Amino acid sequence: QVQLVESGGGSVQAGASLRLSCAASGLTFSSYTMGWFRQAPGKEREFAAAIKWNTGKPYYADSVKGRFTISRDNAKKTVFLQMNSLKTEDTAVYYCAAHGPYAPRMVRDAGAYDYWGQGTQVTVSS
Repeated sequence: QVQLVESGGGSVQAGASLRLSCAASGLTFSSYTMGWFRQAPGKEREFAAAIKWNTGKPYYADSVKGRFTISRDNAKKTVFLQMNSLKTEDTAVYYCAAHGPYAPRMVRDAGAYDYWGQGTQVTVSS
């Protein structure tokens, strides 16, 4: 049984930082592209960042590029999202997702991801 468990969310002031973690179990973690998506109230779920299973290359939405950093630790089966210079518009539920195994291309479409975590709330106030 695949499980993705996010942690690290919280309430912060604009300009602060948070680090999200997603611990995976029940899958061959190193063979999955891992992504972070977010969903704000009344909006559709949107791509934030992803990291390829083979190259470790990161990909970012334009809205977070330069502020967020995705990384992975295959030995610990964990993916991270370091979020700096947070803005009020970053307020959302953040979801971890896995796409694969051995996916040949990086995808930003939530529908392509196979497994999802339960989400962690990030609230940024001004």
